[in-house]
Amino acid sequence: MNKFPSKTLPEAPNLPADATDEERMRALIETLSSYIEYFHGGAVDMVGFDGETLKIKMRGACIGCPLSPVTLHGWVEGTARQFFPGLKAVESV
Repeated sequence: MNKFPSKTLPEAPNLPADATDEERMRALIETLSSYIEYFHGGAVDMVGFDGETLKIKMRGACIGCPLSPVTLHGWVEGTARQFFPGLKAVESV
């Protein structure tokens, strides 16, 4: 028996090889948001990225959740830093 709903898991978007860092970050955040929504009922949106600071808006079940700092800094920031080592801060707006 499958413990997950019948909907399909989200897939990573295809990006052109010449995508900008902002486009790459947006695709990464959209992919993370799909998983957060699928498994937890929340979501994150990229508001802005200047190369050093990533601004995120949390939605859905993330609003008011006591674990939202873990989602923001543990999951979103931790994953983003793997792909963008120059990332200095992640802020919720």
